Amino acid sequence: MLIHGLWDTPELFARLTGALAGRRQALLTPHLPQRLGLTPVMELAQQLGRQIEAAYGPEQPLDLLGFSMGGVIGRSWIQLLGGHRRTRRFISVGSPQQGTLTAQPWPRWPLSGIADVKPSSPLLRRLNSELHTLESVECCSFYCQPDLMVLPARCAVLPIGPTHQLPVLSHHQLLRHPAALEPLVRELLRP
Repeated sequence: MLIHGLWDTPELFARLTGALAGRRQALLTPHLPQRLGLTPVMELAQQLGRQIEAAYGPEQPLDLLGFSMGGVIGRSWIQLLGGHRRTRRFISVGSPQQGTLTAQPWPRWPLSGIADVKPSSPLLRRLNSELHTLESVECCSFYCQPDLMVLPARCAVLPIGPTHQLPVLSHHQLLRHPAALEPLVRELLRP
């Protein structure tokens, strides 16, 4: 399952799915309309849960890859909505798992989704204080140092699991540049 971020659509994953070239079963790439940051992350996590249930039923084990805010949405589903019971692996790519300073100036109303990724937001505090449900999932984080969407870049990693810095120069190159696609494909193909 591939989860897009704010201002993105599932088409964002075209190069990644092309690089996988049928070497893995079909990946679900749901559209989660974030309405420019108006939709709260938990509401998007609930939508994600409904789409997972509709596509895979209630029990099939899953691997999730979340890009940017999609990583926080996926993590919220895993940790707070029971997704940990069926998630085998969670790959966070350029996701503000510890918040981002770029969200700091935006007000909670009406931009609740963006406010959810402020450093020390109530959502992120809850996720980071309740790690027991994430500990049963194999986690890893990919990020790039010059990421201007997740500031500082060290905030783009999960509190558990290995981290991998990718040699790309921007947030969206994390899913477009061959130097990033290669390690992501390797991770997705790993048994």
